[in-house]
Amino acid sequence: MQKLSISLLSTACLLSLGCSNTSKPEKKAPNIIFILSDDLGWGDLGCYGQQKIRTPNIDRIAAEGIRFTQAYCGNAVSAPSRCCLMTGLHPGHARVRDNSYQSYRESLQPGDFTVAMMLREAGYATGLFGKWGLANHDQPGIPNNMGFDEFFGYLNQQHAHTYYPEFLYHNQERIYFPGNAEHYKRENYSLPSPYDDNGKCLPLGMKDPSQAKYSFDVYCEKSLEFVKANKDKPFFLYLAYTTPHGPLIVPDLGIYKDEDWDIQHKEWAAMITRMDTEVGKLLALLKELQIDDNTIIFFASDNGNPTGYDGRYLKIRDGLTIEEFFNDAAPTRGKKGDSYNGAFQVPAMVRWPGHIQPGQVSDQLWAFWDFLPTAAEIAGTETPPGLDGISILPVLTGKTNEIEREFLYWEYKQKQAVRSGKWFAHKPNGKPVELYDLISDPGQSLNLSSDFPDIVRKMEEIMQKSHTPSDIWPSPGETQEEFLKRLTDNKIPKRHANASDY
Repeated sequence: MQKLSISLLSTACLLSLGCSNTSKPEKKAPNIIFILSDDLGWGDLGCYGQQKIRTPNIDRIAAEGIRFTQAYCGNAVSAPSRCCLMTGLHPGHARVRDNSYQSYRESLQPGDFTVAMMLREAGYATGLFGKWGLANHDQPGIPNNMGFDEFFGYLNQQHAHTYYPEFLYHNQERIYFPGNAEHYKRENYSLPSPYDDNGKCLPLGMKDPSQAKYSFDVYCEKSLEFVKANKDKPFFLYLAYTTPHGPLIVPDLGIYKDEDWDIQHKEWAAMITRMDTEVGKLLALLKELQIDDNTIIFFASDNGNPTGYDGRYLKIRDGLTIEEFFNDAAPTRGKKGDSYNGAFQVPAMVRWPGHIQPGQVSDQLWAFWDFLPTAAEIAGTETPPGLDGISILPVLTGKTNEIEREFLYWEYKQKQAVRSGKWFAHKPNGKPVELYDLISDPGQSLNLSSDFPDIVRKMEEIMQKSHTPSDIWPSPGETQEEFLKRLTDNKIPKRHANASDY
């Protein structure tokens, strides 16, 4: 019996060794992180030439990866830009094409497909921390219905106009912050808050700022908890930062406290550096958890060339605008909310140690609707049909220097725009196409439409085929009367005002 036991044990050991020699641990799919800054200017980062604002951690993403000079957001304002990022569709096909129309805010709907849904189906844990902007609380497009396992932050972008809110959402539950007192009321958050001699903020509407919760800090902490909880499986982390979108306010002016600057310039810089500090915490955590090399990080801003957040200060006393003081405007004409090139062109970079060669600068044309197919290829899953985007992974990993594409298309407030090669075509609503050579004329000051009628015709064809009519927004060239008749003919009910619903 003893001999038999030894023999069986030996056989079991041999089988065990055989199994261990032939089976290798399955390699975990890469983690995917997309960091979206809100209204970050083209030149607000050191890697894009900023001299006054310190952003060492975001600059590190560029230095250790690839920085893009011709990357484009989804649209000229927040919600439609995020819709393109999430759905892989350009503005002529995306459901959400503006923040609102006549006080109605549109939501993603059942049947819409997002990058989070795709990655969750591929086995990813999915988390969103920050600003969603694609549904109110009583609409179907809330994050948990759109592929996110966990959500912590703001649903409605108007709600995100206060950094000391009455509450934030954790999934579908409201988490209240009594220490924020009444700062969330418009009469408080719409006015500049004072700072003490130590550079600490004294938010209006609060008696005890020490009890206050700055929303950015809260959801950033939650995002790190998400990473820790999911370190052993692939995860998709969408960090939709609200900084440095106004109204400007920051708990601590930090390293800018003693600068001889106007307060709005200190706030702007401190908000951006605070964001950079959180990026640094994320990078350190990935290293600590030993998942840094298996994590690809995208970083971009949600629209181009923001303006106006200093207006409430300049009403009180004269001074330089934020754009003038920091010299942070994009090199091309166009600002947030319009439809020239600078409204869409944004700073963007991607880092993936061991896969993306560090220190690269690329002029590859790409836009937010390319993220979904790129994420599909990274995750090794099938790209859904019917998308407008393409995967730019071959450019990221150095398999090719450039992917040729015919055009990028935008529409906003019935205006249309096309980028094709060096050409930028702009069509104001109901007016002829303007044509600009972005290489020789980045300011888009010389309309060449009469000199290149063939190019204009091509651009008009692109505009026509790229637009699908929506029952939420009027089409380019459509009058209000024509739009209302179309809705009536299609039996589309009138929408109630909900732009301020949280």
